[in-house]
Amino acid sequence: GIFALFLKEKLLNKILLTLVSLSAGAMMGGAFLHLIPEAIEKMPGISSYVWIIVGFTVFFFTEKLLHWRHCHKGGCKVHTFGYMNIVGDGIHNFIDGLIIAGAFLVDIKLGLVTTFAIALHEIPQEMGDFGVLVYAGFKRLKALILNYISASTVVLGAVVGYFIGGDIATYILPFAAGGFIYIAASDLIPEIKKEMKISKFIPSLIVFILGVGLMLAVKLLME
Repeated sequence: GIFALFLKEKLLNKILLTLVSLSAGAMMGGAFLHLIPEAIEKMPGISSYVWIIVGFTVFFFTEKLLHWRHCHKGGCKVHTFGYMNIVGDGIHNFIDGLIIAGAFLVDIKLGLVTTFAIALHEIPQEMGDFGVLVYAGFKRLKALILNYISASTVVLGAVVGYFIGGDIATYILPFAAGGFIYIAASDLIPEIKKEMKISKFIPSLIVFILGVGLMLAVKLLME
């Protein structure tokens, strides 16, 4: 959010689209190449797939329940009232903390990959959320403080996830995979599809593929 203060809106939108494309690829790659294979190994049979669907559904339900949507561009026309954005973002970040802690409890390398994928998603999201709060009428300083408070719930989620223990981590992996797939498919990829000019869409597609490639490269290096 602070970084966004120093950028012109036109340049910010260009950077955000690139970050959105990269994070979409990284989340898809993280889900299909890391979380799901690990989940199936820890929880053989149909149970893993059921929890993937549960994760997808919970993220979908939470977003609709709070009447909140991710807005990755500062000038987004469709956004909810500022306080709803703060509440929704806080819950989302708390879940992210649970996911990060659960992944680290299973394997430190999986934890690093999961944190990387979430971080790539959070950069454009938090910059977009800052824009939504300013658009909703908050002063810039207050918007930054509130955005920081809602983001800090990830720490609380991680602490709770750590003390819950490794048993719950087995269920968190497929749950997180479902969440990653939902965020990428429902929030991020539609932003990329909004670009009508093929000359601008192709670079975004390449960056998306690069995001998947990064997750594949990490997996190959780990093995």
